[in-house]
Amino acid sequence: MSLDAAQRRALLSHPAGWIACGFGSGLSPVAPGTAGSAAALLPWLALRELAWPWYLLALVLAFALGVWASAVAARRLALADPGAIVWDEFVGQWIALAPLLAWPRGWPWIGAGFLLFRLFDVWKPWPVSWADRRVTGGLGVMLDDVLAGVWAALVLGGLLAWLG
Repeated sequence: MSLDAAQRRALLSHPAGWIACGFGSGLSPVAPGTAGSAAALLPWLALRELAWPWYLLALVLAFALGVWASAVAARRLALADPGAIVWDEFVGQWIALAPLLAWPRGWPWIGAGFLLFRLFDVWKPWPVSWADRRVTGGLGVMLDDVLAGVWAALVLGGLLAWLG
């Protein structure tokens, strides 16, 4: 569902709205989650240069920021989990790509991490589906995508280890 003009104004009139909508990527009229995941690749190119402890700290901080921003944005829109909120895709995508910090970083592998995250975000295997149904608020918005990112990271890491 696309946001109407009044909803866009309500969302973008607060800094949390800009963060929650992935700095505008979530306002895509087609596949906002995929647009948010694609937009997440740009900051990831800088994040991937961090050492593991700093990368993990960045993920924790981005998650906490997302819980807050998603809660504010959802409240302003009076919707539980609006499609325009894509900061959860940002964090989930960064988790999915975490194995690439230890292995080659070529574009085919980045593409594989992107596709795996989108697959698990849409498919919602357990516990992603559980979190999607049972956890509410800003935490609920963020948690299912974090879990989808973990699934994608496990599969990507397995592929990288198997293929050398």
